[in-house]
Amino acid sequence: MDKTERSEILSILVVNEPGVTARLGSLFGRRGFNIDSFTASPTNDPKLTRITIATTGDDRKFDQILTQTAKQEFVKTIDIMGKKSIYRELLLLKVKATKKERSEIREIVEIFRGKIVDLSKQSMIIEVTGSSAKIDGFMNMLSCYELIDVCRTGVTGINRGDAGISDSAEDED
Repeated sequence: MDKTERSEILSILVVNEPGVTARLGSLFGRRGFNIDSFTASPTNDPKLTRITIATTGDDRKFDQILTQTAKQEFVKTIDIMGKKSIYRELLLLKVKATKKERSEIREIVEIFRGKIVDLSKQSMIIEVTGSSAKIDGFMNMLSCYELIDVCRTGVTGINRGDAGISDSAEDED
């Protein structure tokens, strides 16, 4: 097996009941898996919640993660990074911005297709959505400015096409 570390994004459909997210977090923690990002959101079925987890590891770790989550009473777990999927992250960033710096920052925001959602005499709040790599690139470009506050949602994702995660048909490779 390959020992090369890589990122993966898992989408886990769970029954919407108390303690499920704690159980899932504990499952990862007990086995020494690092969670880079963890998001949970309701689905179109009020009985189900979608949990999206971004993690890093090698083939052995991912096989173990998929095996361990399959043993749980979750509805379904799929690796959406290897499939045709769309996944995004949201960043809200407050940056100190003098009158002189505002136009420079605005140019960077436009290049990354972000939005300035708040402006005061001394700061700006910027919203950027996209892949984690895009968010990291944006943060890198603004690293020479004084960052006041950073809020990242973590990654969330969904498969392309007609089938949903809760469909009983097995995913095609």
